[in-house]
Amino acid sequence: MATKVKVTIENVVASTNIEKIISLDKLLTILEASEYEPEQFPGLVYRLDDPHVATLIFRSGKIICVGARSIPDAKLALKRVVKKIKKSGIRVNENKIKVKIENIVVSVDLKKELNLDMLAFRLESSEYEPEQFPGLVYRIFEPKVAFLLFSSGRVICAGAKSLAAVKKAITILQKKLRSMKT
Repeated sequence: MATKVKVTIENVVASTNIEKIISLDKLLTILEASEYEPEQFPGLVYRLDDPHVATLIFRSGKIICVGARSIPDAKLALKRVVKKIKKSGIRVNENKIKVKIENIVVSVDLKKELNLDMLAFRLESSEYEPEQFPGLVYRIFEPKVAFLLFSSGRVICAGAKSLAAVKKAITILQKKLRSMKT
């Protein structure tokens, strides 16, 4: 059985699509705390204070939320942005808005040091170049996630689309490490 570890959500990336063309120049005049520099980036960046996130709004109607600390916060942020877009005069059926979780990034502390040199040899699908980056990158394919393992025992897990996938991936990693007697 996997040892219980504290999972801390670092970032939830979620998206939605209102399926309407948005005038980003017009939106810029309506949304306070927004930035739009099309020469630099094709989307309008709109920051919210509650929840504390950034959203990327594209002309196509696609909206991406980054920086949320929970799935409910990501969903809430997208709903609030859609409401603001509606106020700009774009007709949107809020009931048809579907939020898709794109990526959940979490950190865990395994509470033990890891020998990354040994793991680099024994873990298939891993990469470790300490001159380039101090962590070992380890990928698993079901669920499809990437881990960054650090010698301190701290681990970052990225790529999961649900908290269930995060838990499954961490359990797989713990079993793998235990089987190697790390």
